[in-house]
Amino acid sequence: MPELPEVEIVRQSLHKKIKKKSIKKVIIKNRNLRFKIPGDFESFLKDKKIIKVSRFSKYLIIHFQNEDCCLIHLGMSGTIHILDKKNHLKFTNTSFYHSPFLPKKHNHVEFIFDNFKVIYNDPRRFGFFEIIKNYQDLEKRFKTMGPEPFSEKFNINYVLKYFRKKNKDIKSFLLDQRFVSGIGNIYASEILFASKINPFKKARRLSKNECLNIILNSKKILQQAINKGGSSIRDFKDISGNKGTFQKEFRVYQQDGTDCKRPNCKGIIKKKITSNRSTFFCVSCQK
Repeated sequence: MPELPEVEIVRQSLHKKIKKKSIKKVIIKNRNLRFKIPGDFESFLKDKKIIKVSRFSKYLIIHFQNEDCCLIHLGMSGTIHILDKKNHLKFTNTSFYHSPFLPKKHNHVEFIFDNFKVIYNDPRRFGFFEIIKNYQDLEKRFKTMGPEPFSEKFNINYVLKYFRKKNKDIKSFLLDQRFVSGIGNIYASEILFASKINPFKKARRLSKNECLNIILNSKKILQQAINKGGSSIRDFKDISGNKGTFQKEFRVYQQDGTDCKRPNCKGIIKKKITSNRSTFFCVSCQK
């Protein structure tokens, strides 16, 4: 599943391409995504002018005039492709997740603009679209979700208070969108390695310094991943033909059986599966 950095790369690509443009037409080839696309979706978006594309957590938010918004969640396998009539792009994917080329199957939604179109592709159909009609409803939509790692609200007072008397392990908390929004399995493992914390340590047993390290490393690692263009688990490229390169920076994710990369540590990276998720950590330096 695309995590915050990968979704941010999509946001940047879309914002650059579609801001101040008007949607001329919407074509829906399959309404049966995670939530069924409503019958008035096409008429609601037709001729709407786009002000900007923002993001919260793993959600893309297309802002129109008069506070109307369209939320997009990519689910497990959703990708957004741009096809330009004037500039024929070899690589159409707006990010680095899945095929760099527009697939022939599973193109469910098309947004038609004057000289290009934006296509939503999703083989597993876990993604979805949602219409929000004012900023008050947009705020309510994310009310149950925790702050983003980059938010000032994600601070030591918030974390210590949240962890008080909690018995769940810290890895589970990092994946819990009610605690912090946008972190997924890849970056949770990398954050905990950088913080020298065992992923299965109970959150209530973390010291203040350990909590501070989690906060700082969450911001640092996610920003590094965005700067590197996201993580390409396989050989994927964006619409410019560039690859996300943060996977070259992985210290523990998918490194099971290898020597720990931390200087002066002689530990081995281990993989442990819990709740159908793989957790990677050093058996020596993550206490």
